[in-house]
Amino acid sequence: MNLVLRKVNPNDYKEVEILTREAFWNVYMPGCCEHLVIHNMHRDKRSIEKLELVAVYDNKIVGHIAYTKGHIKGIDNETFVTFGPISIMPEFQGKGIGSKLILDTLQKATELGYSAVFITGDNNYYSRFGFEPASKYGIHMEGIPMEDEAPFFMVKTLKDDALKNVRGFYVFDDCYNVDEEAVDQFDKLFEEKKKEVREGQLKM
Repeated sequence: MNLVLRKVNPNDYKEVEILTREAFWNVYMPGCCEHLVIHNMHRDKRSIEKLELVAVYDNKIVGHIAYTKGHIKGIDNETFVTFGPISIMPEFQGKGIGSKLILDTLQKATELGYSAVFITGDNNYYSRFGFEPASKYGIHMEGIPMEDEAPFFMVKTLKDDALKNVRGFYVFDDCYNVDEEAVDQFDKLFEEKKKEVREGQLKM
């Protein structure tokens, strides 16, 4: 596959939103909200530009990954980041494009001096990239009780001792917080798609 990874540019933003919507539609909920997350990330300039990549095949964007900064509540540290959503066009899923985007950007994040990457997702998938439950390090996701191991909340350290003497709740960027009404309004700007309730969705 003649795939090219490159940095995103503003001319890609709408195409990336469409890609994200296609990738997540009816996966975790009827419809999806991830395209609005990406829109807000760009609107509010929350994306780390050097770590936001697209995968291009035959002049079409078929994959995308974006990073934002996060922090441990009460701790002044600018080296913690998050990636997501990561989107692959449905017909290109299962071809290793997501892995290429993740591995390339993890290397870039290391070179840029970031010390740890926090994410939420399928621990069975992300463990192959070296992600571990963040609770192992005494770090928990804001809004989830500390006694809940929450294996979907994971971290990968990029530097030795990156999390030494660090404990507390990780706070994701506000761009990830979207409400149903805002999603419904934003979705009207796109081609109409049918929302479906499917087994395994996280919420209604």
